[in-house]
Amino acid sequence: MYSLSLDWLGDLKFKNSPHSPEIELHSSTPGVTSPTQALAYAVMGCMAMDIVHVIQKGRHDLRSMSVRFKGERASDYPKRYTGMTLHFEIHGPVPTAVVERAIELSRTKYCSVWNSIRTDVALETSFEIT
Repeated sequence: MYSLSLDWLGDLKFKNSPHSPEIELHSSTPGVTSPTQALAYAVMGCMAMDIVHVIQKGRHDLRSMSVRFKGERASDYPKRYTGMTLHFEIHGPVPTAVVERAIELSRTKYCSVWNSIRTDVALETSFEIT
C-alpha cells in the first residue's frame, strides 16, 4: 500500500508533505503542474517506462525516446479526460514489431496508471523510429 500526503499552500495550491516524493500542484498557475496534467504525465511515464523495459529486455539498441501527449476533456464538469493520444519517438535501430508489442503489453498488461483509468476513455498510440 502506498502512503502519500499533500499540504495546502493556500488558494488552490498544494505541495508534497515531508517524507513524500516531491510534487507541487496548482489549479491554474502558469508553469506549475495541474492535477489533470499530473495524470497525463503519469500515463506517459508509466507507458514509456514499460516500453523502455521491453525494448531493453530484448537487448535492442534504444538510444533515446520521447513521448508527446494530447488529451481531450469533457466540456462539462467533472471535465474528465475522454480521450488520450500518446506519440512515442524512438531513436535507435529497434524493430517496428518490438515497439508495437511493447506498446500493446504496456496498454493491456503492465501500465497500472492506464489500467486505473475509466474504460470508456479512448487511448490512441502512435510511434516513429528514427
